[in-house]
Amino acid sequence: MTANYDMTSESGPAFPPITPGKILLNGENPFIRLSHGNGEPLSTDASLWTINYSPEGAGHALFIKSELTDNNWRIYSDNLAMVRWLQTTVQGMLNPETSSDDIDVIHAEFSQEGDTQSQWIQKVKSATDEVVLTWSNFIDPMLMVHDQPSQLPERKYGVSVVMLPAREAWLTLNGEHAAGQIWPCKYDDQPFSTASLAFSESWREAAE
Repeated sequence: MTANYDMTSESGPAFPPITPGKILLNGENPFIRLSHGNGEPLSTDASLWTINYSPEGAGHALFIKSELTDNNWRIYSDNLAMVRWLQTTVQGMLNPETSSDDIDVIHAEFSQEGDTQSQWIQKVKSATDEVVLTWSNFIDPMLMVHDQPSQLPERKYGVSVVMLPAREAWLTLNGEHAAGQIWPCKYDDQPFSTASLAFSESWREAAE
């Protein structure tokens, strides 16, 4: 098919300019980080991915470490190849502890219910476990963009994401509540939290 015209960001239809760089993934990455005191070491660290696009396809993954997992990392997923790729790229960069392929991947099914006006609930079910993550009482959403990944060597990928920090959040494993709580904080002088929904999340490599 031959295009009849060239579209640019300076004429209609008015799409925004293209950001340079190779797209790595697009999806969601809400998280819950609990501790017993504000600023204390995390008692639970949970990172949940819902990926619509990646080189290894779509799927879900939950990376979790908690007293409920005997303080060991567990990974639940419905796409093994995607998880292993994620460990070598974005997730492994965000938390090097999760990058080892020695961590077993447990097959699980993922579901979501609720909304951002009341509660957002994500459920992860394996043959032996059910993890339920709940966020509620949201702060107004904010758009966060990191356009120049090459300027921060430890953050070699660029990202744009819509964050909805939660004032309340909790996590259960097989009906048992994880200890600790989330805490309010500031990000660039804006109200934030140690638990947040992260929607419309796109990661990309820096342009050559």
